[in-house]
Amino acid sequence: MSLALSLLILRVAIGLIVAAHGSQKLFGWFGGHGFAGTSGFLASLGFRPAWFWVLLGGAGEFGGGLLLALGLLTPLGATAIFAAMLMAVLKFHWSKGFWGAKGGYEYPLVLGLLSAVLALVGPGSYALDTLIGLSIATPLVWIILILAALVVIIGIATSRQPASKEVAA
Repeated sequence: MSLALSLLILRVAIGLIVAAHGSQKLFGWFGGHGFAGTSGFLASLGFRPAWFWVLLGGAGEFGGGLLLALGLLTPLGATAIFAAMLMAVLKFHWSKGFWGAKGGYEYPLVLGLLSAVLALVGPGSYALDTLIGLSIATPLVWIILILAALVVIIGIATSRQPASKEVAA
């Protein structure tokens, strides 16, 4: 199998899986909670304003996934997925350990790392980027990945667990 075909399969698989996951957050598709439900969940975890973080994460997953699957603005779409998965690993799954069977970070880590690699490697021959002659220089892709990681760190640093309500004695 050629490298170009391998990249196409990888891009489409990761892109559509993550886009479907993002659609759960944004639109409530595939059994998801939708924008309002996800906003409530993030608000309960201390994200302020919750709607902003739902929009950012949901767009990163849904929009980034579609861009990656199409091979359009591939480094940006892949970076959006990388950032969403980095947030998932650090904020939502880290405390549960590595293994996905216990709610750990195994699966989002793999998706995030593969997306970062695709951002750096590029979409391959079978992509809209290639068709229209669009490419982003590797040093700029590194800068975009680092900036995305900084946004995630800001999100984690500014979110805080709300104080638990003490039961009156």
